[in-house]
Amino acid sequence: MIEKLEEIQAHFKHLEEQMTDPEIITDIDRYSKINKEYKDLQEIMSVFSDYKNIISNINSAKHHLKDPDQEMREMAEMELEELEPQKEEMEEQLRYLLIPKDPDDTKDVLFEIRSGTGGDEAAIFAGDLYRMYSKYFDTQGWKQEVLQLNEGTVGGYSKIVLEVSGHNVYGKLKFESGAHRVQRVPVTETQGRVHTSAATVVVMPKLEMDDVDIKKSDLKTDTFRSSGAGGQHVNKTESGVRFTHLPTGIVAESTDGRSQIKNREIALQRLYQKIYESQRAAYENEQASKRRSLVGTGDRSDKIRTYNYPQNRVTDHRINLTLYNLDRVMEGDLENILEGLQVAENAEKMKGQAV
Repeated sequence: MIEKLEEIQAHFKHLEEQMTDPEIITDIDRYSKINKEYKDLQEIMSVFSDYKNIISNINSAKHHLKDPDQEMREMAEMELEELEPQKEEMEEQLRYLLIPKDPDDTKDVLFEIRSGTGGDEAAIFAGDLYRMYSKYFDTQGWKQEVLQLNEGTVGGYSKIVLEVSGHNVYGKLKFESGAHRVQRVPVTETQGRVHTSAATVVVMPKLEMDDVDIKKSDLKTDTFRSSGAGGQHVNKTESGVRFTHLPTGIVAESTDGRSQIKNREIALQRLYQKIYESQRAAYENEQASKRRSLVGTGDRSDKIRTYNYPQNRVTDHRINLTLYNLDRVMEGDLENILEGLQVAENAEKMKGQAV
């Protein structure tokens, strides 16, 4: 482990030197990538620095155990009793920080909420989820932009698409994809019966051109007039955009945005995602014998979480986590749930490393 950390430290110092290079400073894209990687390594380097100080103090204390002065020996013994547990705790922290990170974790996301089974109540619940997530985004200092918003007939939304940007957005939100189930008495219910409804959440990392090898010459672009609900500009201009990746035949389109420029961006993101998922699936097939994550794939068919209003209870079924603070969760207090999911994934990764 120490050898690995020394290698990371050497790379960290190299990044630091690059950030003062005038040639790199003037290249915005290159500087941004180096700066991002540098910031990603700061935490583990800070812990490693503290760890080395503890090791140095332990070695010094052990040296004083041989001191002819009894008082010095006693002080050294007391110091070792205090330092040894710190050393073990810090080694555990370093092992945790060395767990391979998902390269998508630092990406911004396209975040979609759709009403599912349950009619009008499902749309209302989708609106409640949107409000919950919006409050959480605000606590994280993330920016959000509504790309598409289709309102339900009695409130809420049948569909809402957001772009969320900030620090480590996908890393925090990637486990939210799936079916979210609500159990409560709907406002439309006249006899006070508890109903079960659902909404689906999809979280996609916003991929960059560097993430997927797509040549412009391999793309066929079509524009078309949008149809159906989606905003006041629909049906008036050819704002819809469709991309076809000729080598694979993969197609992606968008009518979510209000302009052709925005739809080009969204459609291209969806194309990146489809090709990226295809590439990832091929890789995972090769690695099928390796341990899969406990948390799951986030497929829409997975019922990942239940929000039970009568009991003020929220349960995440993937990690068997039940909390009785649904009122706070719906106000955006998601940290305990998201941390639980992250801890579960990291624990599984550490098992995989030990195999």
